[in-house]
Amino acid sequence: MFKEKSASVGLIIGSILFGLGSIIVAKLPIGAYAIAFWRLAISGLAFLLLVWLLRTTLPKQKATCYYALLSGVFLAFDLALWHESIYAIGPGISTLLNSLQIFWLTLIGLIWFKEKLNLYQIVSLFLAVVGVGLIASPEIAHNQQALWGFVSGLASGFFLALSMVYVKKAQQTEPISIFVLMLLLSIGGMLALILPMYLFDSGKILPTTIHQLGWIIVYGLIMQCIAWGLIAYSIPLLSLSLTGLLLLSEPVAALLIDYFLLAKPINLVQWCGALLTLIAIYLGILQRNK
Repeated sequence: MFKEKSASVGLIIGSILFGLGSIIVAKLPIGAYAIAFWRLAISGLAFLLLVWLLRTTLPKQKATCYYALLSGVFLAFDLALWHESIYAIGPGISTLLNSLQIFWLTLIGLIWFKEKLNLYQIVSLFLAVVGVGLIASPEIAHNQQALWGFVSGLASGFFLALSMVYVKKAQQTEPISIFVLMLLLSIGGMLALILPMYLFDSGKILPTTIHQLGWIIVYGLIMQCIAWGLIAYSIPLLSLSLTGLLLLSEPVAALLIDYFLLAKPINLVQWCGALLTLIAIYLGILQRNK
């Protein structure tokens, strides 16, 4: 019972920390690809130190390293596009769109692994489409960047789903330490972001003050290391239904932060759309995990 309670608290804290990370992105005058690069670079150094201190062995098979590095490439573009979405439509809606990765996983399973959709998955997909439509229509009416924000937010969820697929493939190839996995993931992501960072974020790559540098370090250590660590620790200790419910604390926290702290205008129609989308995500998580 104690382990379940501590895991529940850990999962909520980890999810909320992810939501808080979107505020850092929104406030820093650094490009979307650049801040994704620094997040992975800082976390990569942290995981390298952990691997060295714990004398953890590297994978023996090349395929394991390849899958882990490729997962990092997809994670890099997930982060960069999520950042782009944050700039365009705010942390709340962008984080909600990113959470729709569960439906991209379902689509990958449908096409790649020839899985079949059940009734619950069809219903949850329908709710998600209606929910996103209710959120998008008012936003597009008054925000010129809204279309790009929704496209980049949905695309970020797609790349996150691909990253998760290749994390799973790496773990299926051979047992791999979570620290080594995250180190390889960080390296793959950093390498993938170098060129787009210089192409798209010229003049917005480096922090210009100690204050900005401090927030970048916080973003890399807290959101990429501690938040992921709490979630990775907590999920195996909880039931599927409770896990699915608690994981919704990330987009909920981001929406509330966006509305109350960043003064993002969200009307009643959009709140209804957000509620439908959250229900759809919850159903999708349950069915995907089963």
